[in-house]
Amino acid sequence: MTTYWCERAWLPDGVADAVRIEVADGRIVSVAANTARTGTVLNGLTMPGFANGHSHAFHRALRGRTHHERGTFWTWRERMYSLAARLDPDSYYRLARGVYAEMVLAGYTSVAEFHYLHHGPGGTPYASPNAMGDALRQAARDAGIRMTLLDTCYLAGGIGVPPDEVQQRFSDGSAENWAERVALMKEDDQFRVGGAIHSVRAVPEYELPKVDDAVPEDRPLHIHLSEQRAENEQCEAAYRWTPTGLLWDYGVLGERLTAVHATHLTEQDIKWLGDSRSGACFCPTTERDLGDGIGPARSLLDAGVRLGIGSDSNAVVDAFEETRALELDDRLASEERGRFTADELLAAGTEHVSAGWPENGTIAAGAGADLVTVAMDTVRTAGIEPSGVLFAAAAADVRTVVVAGREVVRDGAHVLIERPETLLAKEIEALWQF
Repeated sequence: MTTYWCERAWLPDGVADAVRIEVADGRIVSVAANTARTGTVLNGLTMPGFANGHSHAFHRALRGRTHHERGTFWTWRERMYSLAARLDPDSYYRLARGVYAEMVLAGYTSVAEFHYLHHGPGGTPYASPNAMGDALRQAARDAGIRMTLLDTCYLAGGIGVPPDEVQQRFSDGSAENWAERVALMKEDDQFRVGGAIHSVRAVPEYELPKVDDAVPEDRPLHIHLSEQRAENEQCEAAYRWTPTGLLWDYGVLGERLTAVHATHLTEQDIKWLGDSRSGACFCPTTERDLGDGIGPARSLLDAGVRLGIGSDSNAVVDAFEETRALELDDRLASEERGRFTADELLAAGTEHVSAGWPENGTIAAGAGADLVTVAMDTVRTAGIEPSGVLFAAAAADVRTVVVAGREVVRDGAHVLIERPETLLAKEIEALWQF
């Protein structure tokens, strides 16, 4: 049994003082407020761990390297494909190890990795067909973060367009081949396997239900949905449905589905997503970086959609920034303040269901023992109300991170990986040298 004593903790019914949390076998056994100091002391405000509902780890190597000559989403994508062509299992492991360490330092305790870089150059399978996914699994374990690998079906370069040379590395040729490869992966205590449809552009309509059927009912299924207006236009031209409508028509919408981005939706799209109790994962810092637009977060939540957040391209890795952006971006779109309550924002930031860890996301008996402690005496947090931490704090204010009962960050430093910033600099420079 491990005991943590929190100066303050954000519990399901609000912020409480002097909270004792007892942990055993990676789970919270008991929680009590107004207790005497005992065990490991966590000064500041302790919160449930954040959930990163959407990540492409290798995109981290694009940070600060796509701003020249202005560019568009599509020119950014070409540079991303260039990067993808340079990676192999060893370099992917080294890069991802640093990326996941950065996530934990920022307060994330689980990540849903949207993984589509499967094969070698030209689409040639590795001797071990899941070598790239295994590299991500090991990187996450070494960095101390829970992972759900959302192994992604990616079969086309666009609607009716075959994959190009780089995209061949993403494709298994058919949904059946994809499912056979994914079935070879084995889960463990910190690693789960879900699935993803890359987009309606990359998976032909007749393959959609095959992907859906291949993913176990108790594991998440994700899809990039209506991120760009061009995607909607292409889908409607080909199928006479919006992307959401196409999923509805094929019966893919449902409680375990998460629509990533969900930016350009019609009122009917929102209703379909809400009626099916699907989720939506917003990635505000990436959506800003790519100029995607502002999605209808408040309308989706009101319709019954489960909201979560993700770091996506990892142009920014900061759980507080992603979470408060739901409110701040919606203010810009609506020209109104107070779009979300603090509790609603916390629920979105700690929404582990879509990330594949439904037992996490709250400080309560029986929940996974994932905790994040934020310093309340930095230049950003000094003088704020505890419930205002989501508006004031940054990743730099994280002092302690506990994942499954184990300290992974202590005094603001990663316990398992020394100087992740040095690791990232070395690996990213190496990737762009040739």
